[in-house]
Amino acid sequence: MRVGLLGTGPWARLAHGPALAAHPDVEFTGVWGRRPEAAAEVADLFGTRAYPDPDALIADVDAVAIALPPALQAPLAARAARAGRHLLLDKPLAATVEDAREVVAAVEEAGVRSVVFFTLRFDAAGAEWIGRQAAAGGWYTGRADWYGAVFGGDDSPFTDSPWRREKGGLWDVGPHALSVLLPVLGDVTAIAAARGPGDTVHLTLRHDSGASSTSALTLTAPPAGAGVAVEFRGTQGVATYPDDLAGPATAAFARAIDALVSDGPHPCDARFGLRVTEILATAESLLH
Repeated sequence: MRVGLLGTGPWARLAHGPALAAHPDVEFTGVWGRRPEAAAEVADLFGTRAYPDPDALIADVDAVAIALPPALQAPLAARAARAGRHLLLDKPLAATVEDAREVVAAVEEAGVRSVVFFTLRFDAAGAEWIGRQAAAGGWYTGRADWYGAVFGGDDSPFTDSPWRREKGGLWDVGPHALSVLLPVLGDVTAIAAARGPGDTVHLTLRHDSGASSTSALTLTAPPAGAGVAVEFRGTQGVATYPDDLAGPATAAFARAIDALVSDGPHPCDARFGLRVTEILATAESLLH
């Protein structure tokens, strides 16, 4: 499959580029970025070519991988889908529900495949753990807390990310929490949200299984307090996501590429990305 990359930032260099260049079923056709010099740099890094505009790249490929802020990703994804290109997207799918719906509509009208890269759902060990909890059932409550230190003093490559600074932990790490909670506890039927210190948002969710869950989401945690905590409690007892279970992001992204090049749909498609966007947007509206 000929795949082109839209985006040249840290995530494109750390995950997309290495995985695309190494995948045996992919021809890494080229890269486009908003800054031509950055596109040339990334192209040189991975032995491919830089394109002057996104439409030229879209015209030359079978699929696009997008590593751009959500407000830019969605319209380009819809454009690529309408051109008949499969989509390998990042979370969150879009910055607004309307844009996310536009992507889903374009995917369904064109009949192309879509995969949204929720990291834990494509990490081999993480996906297996989530699958076991979903199969077990009988859960009463769950929690999925993401304490990121991107803006809390940690040495992160994403510190200079304008969209993360604007949208905060709700939109950046909130999708990670939802990608674990929804397959285990079911769709969300009720939402409450409250602000904490910095960009912290506390969510309380009701699920269609009858279970409830909570999430603490932030990018401004002190480095000493950063980390992830996921657990479920119910008739099965207590299931806690093990520390350091997840492997490298490049390996997880390679599994996302596997899902894209296969013929079947994946649960983490554009429609799931839309549902996550709807939940995030509803939570955000409750904070104003």
